[in-house]
Amino acid sequence: MTALKLEKVSIRYKIGDFREIGLKEYVMRHLRGDYHVTEFWADRDITFSLERGELLGIIGTNGAGKSTLLKAIAGIMTPSTGTIESHGNISALLELASGFDGDLTVKENAYLRGAMLGYTRKFMDERYGEIIEFADLKEFENRSFRQLSTGMQSRLAFSIASLVHPDILILDEVLSVGDGAFAKKSAEKMREIIDGGATTILVSHSIDDIRELCTKVLWLDHGNQIEFGQTQEICDRYEAFLNGEFSL
Repeated sequence: MTALKLEKVSIRYKIGDFREIGLKEYVMRHLRGDYHVTEFWADRDITFSLERGELLGIIGTNGAGKSTLLKAIAGIMTPSTGTIESHGNISALLELASGFDGDLTVKENAYLRGAMLGYTRKFMDERYGEIIEFADLKEFENRSFRQLSTGMQSRLAFSIASLVHPDILILDEVLSVGDGAFAKKSAEKMREIIDGGATTILVSHSIDDIRELCTKVLWLDHGNQIEFGQTQEICDRYEAFLNGEFSL
């Protein structure tokens, strides 16, 4: 059964419009006759489908459009053109340390982040102890969030986001979070979700991880779909490209 299908998905940014420069600057530029908008296409005509339980690796150099595409699949962004059809609930681990309030306590931020992810207060009450224990932050729960290191903040975000077992799981460079024991624990948690049958999308700069885990690969370059298909063949060609053996 198809879990996810994208048909000619394109995502466009407008650089320099009034939402970016502010209303006052917009008016001043119009009066001067100096108002220009530049269109930037982060992704163009991306088309692929995944069956339930498949694991897709998305590869490409920086600026390829990988993270933008994940946001569209997760429902954070709306494609400029094309369609995205998904079946089942989606959990996305993107930009883990963003969206917290530094002035609130660790516990208050856990509930805030849970609400942002759609968890009910009752659900958070039942699972808070599990969250804080998994994140190894029990002794910090009443401290200001800004007092945590970046790694500790990411651990809390990861612990909250990985609570549920989604039908579609999206991972953006977060297969291992933190260092040492927690990195191992987070990787094991993700593999538990993946092994549970979730259709998974993984963005990683580690070709070894892509080769080991993924059943399909999507290769993007400057927003364009280069290839979609079998893991080993595409990874071989991508590594040859990175080594300068051919150009696109």
